[in-house]
Amino acid sequence: MSVRVEGEYFVARADTEQHGVWHLDWLSGPNPGYGLTIGRSDRNWGSRAELENAARDFLRNVDPETCFLE
Repeated sequence: MSVRVEGEYFVARADTEQHGVWHLDWLSGPNPGYGLTIGRSDRNWGSRAELENAARDFLRNVDPETCFLE
């Protein structure tokens, strides 16, 4: 599933071995293979809004100089 947040593009992949876990690859970021993983403790799949919020929070914590988390 594609996710667009604040002009940045991510692709979200459900983890087939961990129910309720998503891997979001930051496609438009400068560091290949960089992104984030989120999961729910109740093992339910999150909504699109939850994925977008997680990506937004991730972007807020990225150092603008290195483009890695601070």
